[in-house]
Amino acid sequence: MDFPVTFQIFGKTVLAHPVFETLGIFLGMRFYFYLKRKSTEKLSFNTSAAVLIGATAGALIGSKLIGNLENPCTLFENFNFKRFWTNNTIVGGLAFGLIGVEWAKKIVGHKESTGDLIVYPLILAIIIGRIGCFLTGIHEETYGLPTISIFGMHLGDEYLRYPVALYEIGFLIVLWICLKTIEKKRKYPSGFIFQLFMLSYFTFRFFLDFIKPKIDIVGNLGTIQLVCLSVIIYYIYKIKNTQNIKL
Repeated sequence: MDFPVTFQIFGKTVLAHPVFETLGIFLGMRFYFYLKRKSTEKLSFNTSAAVLIGATAGALIGSKLIGNLENPCTLFENFNFKRFWTNNTIVGGLAFGLIGVEWAKKIVGHKESTGDLIVYPLILAIIIGRIGCFLTGIHEETYGLPTISIFGMHLGDEYLRYPVALYEIGFLIVLWICLKTIEKKRKYPSGFIFQLFMLSYFTFRFFLDFIKPKIDIVGNLGTIQLVCLSVIIYYIYKIKNTQNIKL
């Protein structure tokens, strides 16, 4: 396979990443609305609209802010709006999307969790997006460090690199199966599956970023890893409280 994989769209050459990212968002949203129609938990229009707006605004801001803060020197010393707008990370999107939803729920006075329904659409969207990351190779900053291990792959340069996008796809498929198994075994409080998803995914990303190119911010931790640590601590606290309430 030759990297990067591209598509001809309206006479222009487009990298696989934005194509699959858009497809992932579209299919993830369709899957979410399908599950929402089947769900017995119905939200009012005001609550649904507030949650959707909060999640979208938070994810948009967070994905770009954290994506650009991966290299603070470039951001502040040589600001470029086009680079700022096109630099994204799912870690920032999920973390700030969560903040946006919580603020929106406070505004409309909704206290119950709304996260469980979005878990599997999110996993689906991320998997499809990561296929695009893999097909784009080294032409966007979603690749792994060089390696001499048997897992190394040529992704468009002379080095064998960790195929981190494939690792993430594999992890998400296993996580989907595990969460479905947990759902079937016991009845948990609303929001528990979402909490498990967030804790699991951010823990995985924290360790995965050790084999990805990064700028060290604190010790040998990059910006994304610091965000991951914050979310991990938050969800350990949340899950502990959820289990205490259940007991």
